[in-house]
Amino acid sequence: MRLIGKLLALPFVLVTGILYLVCKFLVVISGAVLGILSGIVFLAALVLFFTAGFWPGLSWLVIAFLISPYGLPMAAAWLVGIIGDANSALKDFVFG
Repeated sequence: MRLIGKLLALPFVLVTGILYLVCKFLVVISGAVLGILSGIVFLAALVLFFTAGFWPGLSWLVIAFLISPYGLPMAAAWLVGIIGDANSALKDFVFG
């Protein structure tokens, strides 16, 4: 019975492994691009503080934080880590 479970879990090991590698690549590339973009948005927020007022500048600072490497890309990296942990658990079940 355990052999049948291992044979059924084998395609999921393959799918989660490929999904993990693709998502990890996308997180690294998007983190680099969004890091540069967040610097530009931060500079625009500083300009808005002096020209348009406090609230528009603050809203642009929030947007700059969300697209910075500590905002949404960090949440995406956390989710990719969960996929990697699931892949490792499946590998331990099948091959361990």
